Amino acid sequence: MMGMSLTTFTLLHVLISLIGSVAGLIAMLGWLKSDPSRIPTAIFLATTILTSVTGFLFPFTKLLPSHIVGIISLVMLALATFALYVRRVSGFWRPIYTVTAILSLYLNVFVLLVQAFLKIPLLKAWAPTQTEPAFLVAQGSAFLLFFVLTILTTVKFQPVRLAAR
Repeated sequence: MMGMSLTTFTLLHVLISLIGSVAGLIAMLGWLKSDPSRIPTAIFLATTILTSVTGFLFPFTKLLPSHIVGIISLVMLALATFALYVRRVSGFWRPIYTVTAILSLYLNVFVLLVQAFLKIPLLKAWAPTQTEPAFLVAQGSAFLLFFVLTILTTVKFQPVRLAAR
């Protein structure tokens, strides 16, 4: 793992993921106001791509659910990056961008919640198998929040206002 101990690599992976999530939330607030939030968006896309890529560098012997999430995230991020930087969110690329970018952010939050319930003792006690109500409520709430935010962002993020700047 690039000459690092597993503990150091895990810490780096988590740090990159947290930076991506915070930058994504900041960028999304801008998108809701039709502000392209260029720096937070670039940080979000780069660190979220890096999070997914580094996830594949952990030792594994079989394909895991985390790998499936990583593959889905990388596909979404490729579409979002292409829609933003190549197609300039014009025409049907605008909703493709908003949906794929926010879905990628949601997947980061989804994994963050899974890891929180695995690693934080209080949360692990509330949901040791991640099938208990506490975990389901947390994941369901996150899903509903991001579902609504995806719709709002897709409606509000208008490239016409961007072109006028």
